[in-house]
Amino acid sequence: MTFDNNNTLLGIIMRKTFLLYILMLSSAMLTAQTKKEVFSLWHDGAPTSNEITAEESGNEQFVVNVTKPVLTVYLPEQPKGLAVIACPGGSYCQVWQGTEGHNMAEWYTSQGIVYAVLKYRLPNAHKEVPLDDVHEAMRIMKEHQNEYGFTMLGIQGCSAGGHLAATAATHHENEAQRFDFQILFYPVISFDPAFTHTPSRENLIGKNAAADIVEKYCNEKQVTRDTPPAFIAASSDDGLVPVRNSIEYYNALVANGVSASMHLYPTGGHGWFGNTNFHYANVWKEELRLWLEQLIAK
Repeated sequence: MTFDNNNTLLGIIMRKTFLLYILMLSSAMLTAQTKKEVFSLWHDGAPTSNEITAEESGNEQFVVNVTKPVLTVYLPEQPKGLAVIACPGGSYCQVWQGTEGHNMAEWYTSQGIVYAVLKYRLPNAHKEVPLDDVHEAMRIMKEHQNEYGFTMLGIQGCSAGGHLAATAATHHENEAQRFDFQILFYPVISFDPAFTHTPSRENLIGKNAAADIVEKYCNEKQVTRDTPPAFIAASSDDGLVPVRNSIEYYNALVANGVSASMHLYPTGGHGWFGNTNFHYANVWKEELRLWLEQLIAK
């Protein structure tokens, strides 16, 4: 009797088991190739508190009730001089660290760029808290600048994380706090009630914030000639964060003589950063790659 592995159920199972083993091995090798370091912020205590007492919870994709911020740094084999701190979105009440953070680590490091994902503390209407975490993450990155092999450090953000990134880009109080460039995806920019994202606004500054506080966190109104160059990408049909946020910010940058590159896609809605099925997924990555390439060439 002939036993044909190619046509029996056992043969099929054996082949599938072998393929699964190869996939697992490839994944393990890929993870091993991407060196990363993890830092807990504020060992001596943060300067501000969000007064959240509930326990942090969530999963690899998103977390809530963040009170202990963490910076995860992914290191390329051959650094080309750039580093990015990524601030995931989540309406300032969640941190979508998986789909708007860690998922791009391989892409960035393959470009020779140091890529750091910041799980920042959620504000709970304590507006200074997230920005304090960004500045501490920035300090840690600059402390390892020579070791990591970069000379320019940028800030990236998606949605509410885009508001945090734009705040960091426009509210620096000295040269040590100034980022060299900013990357924003479908960002919340303004707290103008005509086109803001209300949950993000209320979670950061509260429901009854004074007019001067609202004005301060309308980042399109805080742009100066010293604001760092920007890459902005959004979709015209975004039903959650109106595309006007991106447009107003772009116009403010141009009006102040700041280099800005804006890419608007007709479809896609909101939150497509981690969506490989997004029709323009390859397009925005290539546009970003070319823009970063220009920074590297400077």
